Amino acid sequence: MKASKALMVAGTTSNAGKSAIATALCRILSRRGYSVAPFKAQNMSLNSYVTRDGKEIAIAQAMQAKAAGVEPDARMNPILLKPKGNFVSQLVLLGEAVGDISSKQYYSMVGELRKVVEKAYRELAEEFDLVVIEGAGGIAEINLYDRDLANIGIARIARPAILVVGDIDRGGVFASLYGSYLLLPEDVRGLVRGFVINRLRGRVDILESGVRKLEELTGVRVLGVIPYVESVFSEDSLCIEEWPIEDRPVGILRLDKVSNFTDFEPIREISKFVGLKDELDVEILIVPGSKDTFLDLEMVRKTGMDEKIRSFSKENIVIGICGGYQMLGKELVDFGVEHSRIRAKGLGLLDAITEFRNYRKTCSQVERKVIGSAEVIGKVRGVVKGYEIHKGVTHVSGKYVFENPDSSLEGCENDSGLVWGTYTHALFWNENVVKALSKYLGVDVKFSNFDDRIEKFSKVVENALNIEAILEWVQ
Repeated sequence: MKASKALMVAGTTSNAGKSAIATALCRILSRRGYSVAPFKAQNMSLNSYVTRDGKEIAIAQAMQAKAAGVEPDARMNPILLKPKGNFVSQLVLLGEAVGDISSKQYYSMVGELRKVVEKAYRELAEEFDLVVIEGAGGIAEINLYDRDLANIGIARIARPAILVVGDIDRGGVFASLYGSYLLLPEDVRGLVRGFVINRLRGRVDILESGVRKLEELTGVRVLGVIPYVESVFSEDSLCIEEWPIEDRPVGILRLDKVSNFTDFEPIREISKFVGLKDELDVEILIVPGSKDTFLDLEMVRKTGMDEKIRSFSKENIVIGICGGYQMLGKELVDFGVEHSRIRAKGLGLLDAITEFRNYRKTCSQVERKVIGSAEVIGKVRGVVKGYEIHKGVTHVSGKYVFENPDSSLEGCENDSGLVWGTYTHALFWNENVVKALSKYLGVDVKFSNFDDRIEKFSKVVENALNIEAILEWVQ
């Protein structure tokens, strides 16, 4: 019989490190012999992942599943909200995009959505020894208690042992931990079993008096202090601020609606984000994915970045990924899917036209062989793996970049080979692609995949936290 225990990693704020710590605990506890499933009732993120069966979930839960040695499952993130702006988000329910809804509409659905969350959690709890739950934002959002699903809501369903994480790098960590604890409803406050101080850039002993006082005031132990470590992966737009700002050879265009920028984590040491009003002082420009290709294309035009990209592309490499690929084409035609019926001129750098005829997305894992000769990608040997997740179908008249196992073709490159695009997300998570990029730039990039990063951070967490106390709660 399954133990059906639950451990919850909550935070005092967004970007406190919940996702990474939950990921590390999935790895640590699975190594201790538990079958572990991650869970986040509701995630708001533009960084997503496609499961083996073509379902879309937040990338954090996918990486947590991989850390636990299990296959990512849509039930691990039953509600994904992908913000589009103006208080509207795309609602992805159990891995399927069901529509665009306003915040008011979403809150009116909370009763039904709670049933979806509870069913998904209960099923995982039956199948696994332990469910590691990640909260969302700050746990003590007192204005949302009556409609919350991701913190108070799931805490009342699962009755987990709760760890509350505070980010000392932001300052005020003791006040945020203490205040969050006091503001919790009494029934949930009683579930808090420990505090974690994250991202310390100094000596642990300096915190000793503060730790003692916090424990004295709350009766809750501080289970450890985790030193500052570079992000395991970026989950939301706040993480962009942690990327390099100094000179780098690869520029990633910082679109207003940028999505899936985790695509570029493996080349983080040689890349930076480039603002729409910045000069293109890089050797390679990547136009990334977008949650709203039409609006981002409009902003690229309004800021004059379109002309900068065209001029840049005459002698330099421009790569489009997903929405960025669509923008590099000749035209985008919306038949009322994303906006009203509209035709928009693309940047005209690729001989391709994209049409949006259906709301339904293309969601699939892919494995492709390079057949094109474009710069960088044309030097890649072997297959590349990744996933597609997009609306719209692109019709290519120019040269293709990839061939699929079924002999269908994908991507597009221009005649010079300097401009190319693809729908393949996670392209740079392929070592052969990073090696080709490194060779072109004449730099040495030490390739590390998600598992390498998870393993490294998990060891840091295991050394810093009182894992034995956590094991007592879940045994």
